[in-house]
Parts: sequence; C-alpha cells; structure tokens
Amino acid sequence: MSTELDKIFESFDNNFIFKDKSILQVNHQPKEIIYRDDEIKQIASILAPVLRGERPSNLFLYGKTGTGKTLSIQHIKEQLLKRVKENSDFELKITYLNCKMKKVSDTEYRILAELIRKLGGEVPSTGLPTEAVYNKFIEIIDSKKQLIVLILDEIDHTVKKISDNFLYNLTRMNSELSKAQICVVGISNDLTFLDNIDSRVRSSLSEEEVIFPPYNALQLKEILNRRSKEVFKEGVVDEGAIEKCAAFAARSHGDARRALDLLRVAGELAEREGAKKISLKYIDDANNKIEKDKILDVVKSEPKQFQLVLYSIIKLSEESTNPQKNLTNKRGRDSPLFTGEVYNFYKDLCIKNKMEILTQRRVSDMVQEFDMLGIINVRVISKGRGGRMREITLAITKNITEKVKAIIEESLKYR
Repeated sequence: MSTELDKIFESFDNNFIFKDKSILQVNHQPKEIIYRDDEIKQIASILAPVLRGERPSNLFLYGKTGTGKTLSIQHIKEQLLKRVKENSDFELKITYLNCKMKKVSDTEYRILAELIRKLGGEVPSTGLPTEAVYNKFIEIIDSKKQLIVLILDEIDHTVKKISDNFLYNLTRMNSELSKAQICVVGISNDLTFLDNIDSRVRSSLSEEEVIFPPYNALQLKEILNRRSKEVFKEGVVDEGAIEKCAAFAARSHGDARRALDLLRVAGELAEREGAKKISLKYIDDANNKIEKDKILDVVKSEPKQFQLVLYSIIKLSEESTNPQKNLTNKRGRDSPLFTGEVYNFYKDLCIKNKMEILTQRRVSDMVQEFDMLGIINVRVISKGRGGRMREITLAITKNITEKVKAIIEESLKYR
C-alpha cells in the first residue's frame, strides 16, 4: 500500500497541469470584471452618496447564480473603502454576509449574532431573547457616528426560511438610531422574491434594483480564456475544451461560476490520471461529476421540509413508471405528475413523520426551486378556463435518484 501511495504522491510532484489553481476558486477577485460595466456603474451611482456620509437607497441585485452579482458588489465595496477619507467626521463600514451559510441562516437570532461579531461585538450563539440581540445590535451600531452598509447575499433564502419580518426590522431600524445610519444591499437569485413579501415590508424597503442578465456562450468563453492563461501551464488546455465548458455553462442559465468549476474539475481529473492535457473527455467527466455532487450536496444541506417534498416527487414518479411497486396505485404508466398530487402525498408524509404541514404555496415555491436546480423539469400546461397546471418530471438519472432517496431516508429515518 505504501508503494502505491508513493506513486500517487510522486505523480503530483510532477505537476503538468496547474500554474495557479486558486484563480478558479469562487472567492477569487479578478482585477477586471468583464461584461458587467453597466451593472457596476449603476450600483456605484446608487451607493456613491456613502462617501459624503449620506445613507443611500436600499439596493437589491437580482440574477441567476454565477452572473457576477457578488463579484461586482465586492469590487465596489473595495473601491468605496479605498476612497473614503481618513479624516471624515464619520466612519464607513461595509459588511458582507452570506445568508445561506448553514450556521447563520437558521434563525433571526443567528444572523444578528453573526452581524454583531462582524461589527466587533459578541453575543452567545444561543440563550438570549431575540429582542435582546436586536438591542445589542442597535447598541453597537449607534455607539458612534457611522454609516453601515449591510450586504446580505442569498437574502431570499433567509426570508423563506424565517420570515420577512427580519427585513422589515432591519429597514425600520434607522428610526431607532441617533448617531448611525444603516443601508441594506440584498442579493437574490430569485427575480420574483420581493413580489411575495408583505406589502408593508416592501413599502419600508424603498429599494432600487439592478438586474444581472445571464452570460452568453461567447462571453463565458472570453472569461474562461482570460482565467485559463493565469491558471494553467502553456499548451495544457486542448483546443475546443474552453468552448465546451462555455457551452455547458451557457445551458445552465449563463452561469460563469459553473464554467470555472468545470474547468477546474476537468484539470483535477486530468492531473489525477497523469495526463498532460485537458481534453474534451475531461470536460465531459467534470460535467457529470459536478451535476451529481451539486444535487447530492443540496439535498444533504436543505431542511427536512425540502427533503419531504422532493421525496414525494420521487415516490410518485416511481409509482408512475413502476405501478407494480404499489398495487393500490391508480396512476397509469408514465402518466404526468402534477403539483396538487405532490402536495397531497407530501401532507401524508408530514403526518407520518409528525412534522408541520406547509401551505400549498410554500410547496409550489420549493417545486420551482427544484426546477431551477435541475432536479426536475416543470412544464406549465394551460387547461383553458380550468386555469394552468404544472407538469413535473424527474430530470436526474436513476443512479442519482437512488442516492438522493438514501440521503433523505437516512435524514428522516423513514422507510
């Protein structure tokens, strides 16, 4: 065994592929952000008043995953902090928080506790009333003349998981501050996110919006070309590999993050096999691996309600294609699956597992999220005067479906 391990480690000593792999990581901030000039100018114009100590409008950035939202706001954050004068009569703080982080997004308490930590304070992870944590947050902010810009990434995830009261409380906080001011920059993948929140919350936001369109295949190709020159050794990337990466990512809503991940994983797979080039084969292998890993990671990390809805879709789909598995099943083979019957099946699962039953609207939102993640395909069918229905089919392979089922059954202890 030690001889085999030596061979593996020695092969990695002779690195033929990478020059600097960190440039393909999610947290890498490129010197230049291409194809986002208009969006960056819009954001800069909205936030520029902070340099005079004036509170700008709350701002929301919308766009699919990997369209440059976080990259752009981080770039503007750095530029603003560089330009603010040291001898100003106020302090500017710009704080970024990813609301989808598991240890942060669970409760309003945890989000506030994390923001307090980022602003230099400290509260216990649990144990205090939420109102006390709010008071501590206000105390820290209002301790001196300062302007706080809170960048809340994946904010829709938190509002869906907690409530829109959290947003309302944040936006109303300025009325309780005497020395400081606070501005919220929300980032969301869901363009309809604010349409579904309470009208009084929407009114209190007084927000401006910037929409980030998906990248097209040519733009993705240029982004990859620029990064690959810094990442890989000369002549490593086969002709056509960059184009294939860009084409795969363009199909996934123009997701630049996915394109960069594809190229990185393809390089890693080539390196493990001792190859000297990243051929088209490694792009295909990387695409299959990322698809599988992404879906399994999502299912593992999501709450039990999410898992129950997905489990309902999987079980009903099995009954549709294998009616012998359930002799009481009245569905015909390959008959379409609709949101209403998913909800009925889900309610039965909630009762069996002694869990709260969510509303049909919340379950419909989850179905939409599965579609966005590529786990299912949803097709809207018009029924004339009967309205419209959503037809659902699984979009993942049988192998991945079985692994997803196993993860959910282990999580729910359900058989």
